[in-house]
Amino acid sequence: MESTHGQGQDSQGQDPGPGPARLVGRSGQTARLSEALEGARTGGGGAAVLLRGEAGIGKTALLEWTAGRAAEAGFTVLRAVGSEAEREYAFSGLHQVLWPLLEQVRDLPPHQRDVLEHALGVRPGLPPGGFTVGASALALLAAAARSRPLLLLVDDLHWVDSSSIAVFAFLHRRIAALPVVIVSASRPEDSTVEAWSMHPVEVGALSSAEAGELLDLRHPGLAGTTAARLLDEAGGNPLALVELPRQLRRGQLRGIVPLPEQLPLGRRLERLFADRLAGLTRAAERVLLLAALAGPGAAEGSAAWLRAVGEDVESVLESLEASGLARLDSAGRLGFRHPLVRRAVISRASGARQREAHRLLAEGLTADDPRRLVHESSAALLPDDDLAARLQEAGHRLVRRGGDAEAALLLDRSAALTADPADRARRLTWAAVAAARGGQLRHTARLVEEIGRGPVPADIAPLFSYAVVYVDQSHRVEFESSVELLPGTIEALSRPGAEGFGGLAEQAYFKLLLAAVYTGDARAWQVLAEYRGQVSPLARLCHRAWSDPARTAHGVPGLLTALLDGLDRGQEAGAAWLLLWTAAAVDAADGPLRRRFAGQHGYATRGSVAKAEVYRAYLRGRWNEDATCLHEAEAAEELGYHCNALLFRHYHAHFLAGRGDEEGLREADRRIRPVAERAGMRFVTDQLDHLHALASLAHGRDEDAYGQLSALMRPGELPAALPWFHLPFLDLVEAAVRTGRRAKAAAHVAAGRAARMDEISGHHAFLLAAAEAIAADDRHAAALFEAACAVPGARRWVFTFARLQLAHGLRLRARGCRDADALLGEARRTFEELGAAPWADRCAGPPGAAEARSGGLRGGPGSRPLTGQEVRIARLAATGLGPAEIGERLGTGPQAAEAGLAKALAKLGVAGPPALAPALTAAGLLGPVAVPQAR
Repeated sequence: MESTHGQGQDSQGQDPGPGPARLVGRSGQTARLSEALEGARTGGGGAAVLLRGEAGIGKTALLEWTAGRAAEAGFTVLRAVGSEAEREYAFSGLHQVLWPLLEQVRDLPPHQRDVLEHALGVRPGLPPGGFTVGASALALLAAAARSRPLLLLVDDLHWVDSSSIAVFAFLHRRIAALPVVIVSASRPEDSTVEAWSMHPVEVGALSSAEAGELLDLRHPGLAGTTAARLLDEAGGNPLALVELPRQLRRGQLRGIVPLPEQLPLGRRLERLFADRLAGLTRAAERVLLLAALAGPGAAEGSAAWLRAVGEDVESVLESLEASGLARLDSAGRLGFRHPLVRRAVISRASGARQREAHRLLAEGLTADDPRRLVHESSAALLPDDDLAARLQEAGHRLVRRGGDAEAALLLDRSAALTADPADRARRLTWAAVAAARGGQLRHTARLVEEIGRGPVPADIAPLFSYAVVYVDQSHRVEFESSVELLPGTIEALSRPGAEGFGGLAEQAYFKLLLAAVYTGDARAWQVLAEYRGQVSPLARLCHRAWSDPARTAHGVPGLLTALLDGLDRGQEAGAAWLLLWTAAAVDAADGPLRRRFAGQHGYATRGSVAKAEVYRAYLRGRWNEDATCLHEAEAAEELGYHCNALLFRHYHAHFLAGRGDEEGLREADRRIRPVAERAGMRFVTDQLDHLHALASLAHGRDEDAYGQLSALMRPGELPAALPWFHLPFLDLVEAAVRTGRRAKAAAHVAAGRAARMDEISGHHAFLLAAAEAIAADDRHAAALFEAACAVPGARRWVFTFARLQLAHGLRLRARGCRDADALLGEARRTFEELGAAPWADRCAGPPGAAEARSGGLRGGPGSRPLTGQEVRIARLAATGLGPAEIGERLGTGPQAAEAGLAKALAKLGVAGPPALAPALTAAGLLGPVAVPQAR
């Protein structure tokens, strides 16, 4: 369904007609678009480009240019245009794009065919979630692209419905392997599209020279003074350069008659359209208003509207054509020249005229058409309890199918049409919760504040408390209200016969569990334990996974899979959160779980899925995806989900620590820690401490690492207050071994074995096996290394597996085994692919040199082993540094450096620092080593 929006002469100055038109001053943008098309055409893969700029800046012209270029290259061109009036209609934007491919839908597998036919309205029933539709749409595009490359053009993306936005976002991230190009255009203030466009192409104002060229191209022969004034007033806006001269008389253009004192620009440009609207007949204005409020997808009724206003069809069409504002095409669709025309039409109309138009639009739709309800509500002026009730029911239907963002709009309207204050508070509360789940958390915060100004009906109090907690946790990053309000909420919902609010007890229990895990608050854990018997098996399993994993999380992945198999497709968001959070406790957010909940298109669930995905990327060694964390953080900030933003940055810090990027880690810490500490989020602050320890290990500061890690968990203990105890488990064992504390390492391994850590999850099992191999003596090391490698799925934990190879390879190298080089070479390649340079460096060097950085090597035959810190002190002293300078470099202080130097001299059997270099060289200990800078 190709929209007529923007057809004819474009604001950028192109002439209509086949093929790509000439654009002025857009070489950078057209080069980027050409590159995307060429890549798709020649097999280089797909690309997604977002054109971002103010209204009238030339985005539509670039889209038309791209369409012409693609048509010449043999592309199939698909189009959609966003509409303010259709933002409430789920998948309306996707409908425009995919409608030309409808015949090919039948060639898809049955499940994908059903999904798309429901979403496109071909088959009756409710459409599925956005990501499920996204997967089916991707399959359809892949099938269509087998014969010809595809170009998808989406104009006015800022007005596309949120369900379609979710699908377009899904496609943006997954077309790299297909000959598909997506080019979208949006306003710069639109935060929704920024959430999934990594590098938008800015379409800015033209330079003075470019603006002059465009003005001369479109309006040749202007007087110099007139041209100078127009260039000054237009400020490089292409639409103003094209449109403003059209409003001038011939004498003004030639400089004979003085120009008006003020020429419209920006918002004034909208008034320019309003002036042109003033010249229309009353009937033509009414038709334009109907078209503007109905949206492009509903313009098939244009002829009917003409008849409805009681005017001659031909005269109205003539008036519209003469205005240059809009025209009726051969298919009977009324198209506007530019989005500003639609806005000008609506802004010019009084409230009474808009209500009249909405009433007429509603009367032209069948009773079961969801658009009729929207128009009815827009036409209403006074409270209408019947209409409010129907809007509320429609909103609840949308909530049940996952359309929370659209539901919030309907519930808001329902409240506005409600006379009774108590009923209004009830409907506003429902709207607040739907808005939060739908990605409109700032709106939720405003609604919660508004509701709180008056009395909250007792029957809605649990839902209101939940909304307050939602805002505090997600928006304000505060958890005190969780402990204050949720126990009473859970108690009220647990009473016999209490209103369930669509499974609110589960969601409240989950929110309290979040607060408990994030803060460690004992009050929250006590309430959770008290009501554990009154919630679902899934909620109980989630509590079990997090409350004390070393003693309670055994077998959770298998139980989770069994519960997942028993759930139907009508999951509420709360169930999705519980499943995802349970899986996160045991690093098991894989397979069926990921596929199941990728289909939830409300931001609340998509945000949870995204967090699971970036953390999984870290664990599985997909470290090239680290930038996604920051991208998601920025998107979350834009939407007001500040807690999500904090957690995405927290996950990004994992990649920094793994790579040994201490400067980046410190910078991340400075941004994350103050917010986390203010909120009491030990979940974040403790993990930051762990990440600093991991970075210390990367750079060979083993004593530092051991001190940091043993402060989190004492060797031989697996504390309940550290529900993610398995993550630093191996690091503590390795740090203990490197610093010569093998007994401590063995005690920690024994604690893990006694806790049956290997029965919690595959990741836990591998970490325990790897720790056993690293802590083992030389007699058992080889067998335990082989056992660790044999743990099912061991290689999927890429970074940890490479560290195991490194530790065992260094041990073999120290013994002169020929297998060492192959093992270390493989580990080094992995570290290099991950960008973990300090770890890769540890794999290199002559026999013994890399091992020296881990400590525990002997200085010579019969001598006692040097610790890692002693090796570092000795090597610095060999360069001529004294104890004070060494202490400053290592951050230990001069006394500790002097004591360490004395021990190193004694173990190496040399008299003083001048003899250190030969002794270290003879022992194979003098090689490149990362030396920390002074603190």
